[in-house]
Amino acid sequence: MADSATYPQAPPLTEDELTDFLRSADVARLATHNEDGSIHLAPAYYVYELPDILIGTQTTSRKARNVARDPRVSVLFDVVGAEPIGALVYGTAELDRHDVLAKRATIFRRYMADDAADQFARSLADSWDPVIIRVRPERIVSFDYRKGFPAGD
Repeated sequence: MADSATYPQAPPLTEDELTDFLRSADVARLATHNEDGSIHLAPAYYVYELPDILIGTQTTSRKARNVARDPRVSVLFDVVGAEPIGALVYGTAELDRHDVLAKRATIFRRYMADDAADQFARSLADSWDPVIIRVRPERIVSFDYRKGFPAGD
């Protein structure tokens, strides 16, 4: 096993790069803990409202049920390709039921026109009990392969 001091790791994103990246990544990949200890991993639309990550869902979804039982989560944001960049967020989550329709519409506006986002949020709320998973980051590990690797020993 490689020593962490000598393991080649791509450089991290700067604080400004990280903020920009978390605001612009296409999707979040939310990892929660299933009741049996296994991991549930799901892609999700999101919005980054410093310092929190907001993910919309329904109260009956596995991710919402998992967060209600165990608030420990991880969220991966990445862009793959020849020079991948990404960030892995470790944190705690809570179910936020305050002003859910407006928050879901805000999330959807990242992906569609304003009118369509509002209508989509309303149509989901007409069929399901909506909730926001609010992730509070505690630790973030980022990588930027565009910057190369540090020179080896």
